[in-house]
Amino acid sequence: MPLQEELRHTHFIYCLQQQEDGSYVFLNRNYKPVGFIDVGFLDYSQFPVAVHLKGLTAKLAEKLSVKGENTVQTIYLYDDGTTPTSSTTNMQAYLKRLEIVAKLKIDRTKHPQ
Repeated sequence: MPLQEELRHTHFIYCLQQQEDGSYVFLNRNYKPVGFIDVGFLDYSQFPVAVHLKGLTAKLAEKLSVKGENTVQTIYLYDDGTTPTSSTTNMQAYLKRLEIVAKLKIDRTKHPQ
């Protein structure tokens, strides 16, 4: 059964996943772009959901990662042991990571208007 009982399963960032072109897709707990409720396979390149980010370095990934990992390929903001809705402490930690994500800048040279 798909995880769709809590709003966070579909509408909150679980991880940032880098694509082949260096852009990122913000995925929900179902590994779908944030807001997608569909549980079937999706080719992310078929949807305008990827974004190129400025300054997402290994050092910044380490701050974003729930486990302090410095990989930029997939950055998990929480895991099953740190589900934000399971405790106030987990929620506060998740919100600190979201604060960092919210301050990221879009690389406008790769997304011209």
